[in-house]
Amino acid sequence: MKVIIVGCGRVGATLAGLLATEEHDVQVVDRRPKAARRLPDNPRIRFHEGNGYNRTVLRTAGVEHADAFVAVTSGDNSNIVSARTAKETYRVPIVLARIYDPRRADIYRELGIPTIASVRWTVHQIHEMLLHRHLSPELSFGNGETLLIRSELPEYLIGRRLTEFDVDGEIRVVEVTRAGRSLIPAHSTPAQVGDLVTFAVAATALGRLRGFLDKELGT
Repeated sequence: MKVIIVGCGRVGATLAGLLATEEHDVQVVDRRPKAARRLPDNPRIRFHEGNGYNRTVLRTAGVEHADAFVAVTSGDNSNIVSARTAKETYRVPIVLARIYDPRRADIYRELGIPTIASVRWTVHQIHEMLLHRHLSPELSFGNGETLLIRSELPEYLIGRRLTEFDVDGEIRVVEVTRAGRSLIPAHSTPAQVGDLVTFAVAATALGRLRGFLDKELGT
């Protein structure tokens, strides 16, 4: 992937290093030139001085061809503006943002931008969301430890009981939308063609959920 990270603090620098070791191309933007010292020496990482919502800076960083955009500056306002610019102006497919004030979570949600709040979980969650980009969270709870994910079921799962997808403490099917109507599945409810299933999933179990679903997602 080609990933732009706005904010080169501890989270941004750590995430950049992690992605670069996995051979993703990473462009890091920060208004403080000294922040570049946090970055590891890796040819896949390039630093750009400037604001993450400055369009000239973003175009220099390659936003028009980016696969993902992550806003992790120290300010909610900066993160909101830069994330909106990436999503609405440049149509970046994956846009994630860090949030400090949970009261602002609704703003991000209305914009369709998944958020990450807790310092402890930030790098791990962003990394998981980038890797499992077909699983876009509808909602997150607490500090993001639990997510609601909606996904259509691939054909090879049709006919199996929906409760077979539950993994104790990690994944649970909580709802299915079928032919435009929502229902809570019973123990014996089978998966049908066209089902849109809502999973409650631990952030650490996104990879496991993707294992159920990715055989026919082209990933």
